[in-house]
Amino acid sequence: MQRPPASQPFGESSHAPEAASAREGTCRGAPAGHRGNSAPDDPPMAQSGVETDPAEEARRRGPAPTTRPSATPVPDLRVLARLRAERPEAVAEAAAGRERRPLLPAPGARLMIVAADHPARGALAAGDRQFAMADRADLLARLCLALSRPGVDGVLASADVLDDLLLLGALNGKIVIGSMNRGGLAGASFELDDRFTGYAPGDIHRLGFDAGKLLLRIDYDDPGEGSVRTLEAAARAVDAMAAHRLPVFVEPFLSRRDPESGLLRNDLSPEAVVRSIAIASGLGGTSAYTWLKLPVTDDPDAMARVMETSTLPAVLLGGDVKDGDQDAAYEKWRAALELPTVQGLVVGRSLLYPADGDVAQAVDTAVGLL
Repeated sequence: MQRPPASQPFGESSHAPEAASAREGTCRGAPAGHRGNSAPDDPPMAQSGVETDPAEEARRRGPAPTTRPSATPVPDLRVLARLRAERPEAVAEAAAGRERRPLLPAPGARLMIVAADHPARGALAAGDRQFAMADRADLLARLCLALSRPGVDGVLASADVLDDLLLLGALNGKIVIGSMNRGGLAGASFELDDRFTGYAPGDIHRLGFDAGKLLLRIDYDDPGEGSVRTLEAAARAVDAMAAHRLPVFVEPFLSRRDPESGLLRNDLSPEAVVRSIAIASGLGGTSAYTWLKLPVTDDPDAMARVMETSTLPAVLLGGDVKDGDQDAAYEKWRAALELPTVQGLVVGRSLLYPADGDVAQAVDTAVGLL
């Protein structure tokens, strides 16, 4: 497949355009509201790579792509932590002063949203790195870089990540989607009881954010009734978001536990995705503000039939793409984006943690599909 012009791998050097844009573009200057002892122009992004002992770094981060440089420009966590400690109101101030934009700025426009709400559910792996997303400085640097790329509309994340990005000044003119239910922790016995432990609809309205997102996993054989409780809570969240006239992105799956490992698996067969769409579309007292966030099915050729299940606008999710499968993922997205109800992409780990380490290239390629 044809790709955009090649760019330097992420964090190649302080001279790479991508690194410069992360330090000096979207996240330029001290965090909003910073009044610490440092000079006012102290940048939150490190001016050079972080020097660490290679062995200790390998133990801490786990396996990393061999093409990714060891030195990566990152936000200054000391500045962020000091600001949070001394001026916690700076988060609300940054949210109130954020430049907003319409969800869809023009007829026919489509969305490119970067997702980073995985850590709040304890899902920290990306590729073969078990704790990749546990490195907050690295995650923020990747998000700042992704948000600085042309054609990227915004971000989906939990409160802690969005607060960091607000303080870094990275969300002006961007769509901000708050992640709402993170209580179904990855791998937990209660994973299907996905309670709303993140943003409430009132929080999203108060902060001036643009939309919310909720996860809805349904296991027909769930003995603990977590699925039905989550269904009820999701319906009430849809109602509350509609009352605020705010879009809510519902991410539905039919799921089941693996009999051997006990792990929860999402069923991506066309039949299962059709049923999940039908269930999600009927939540609440109105669907006027409901969007769907959907996977591409195991059989990509079945997506046209699958998407006939609902007239609700939909975006495609990415998932954790295995090394070597990135081009195949692009092709699946490209075909599904031609369908009439599909309005864009919401993709996280496969763009923020590509196998070759080149975040800018991965993001630019995804934008090119739109």
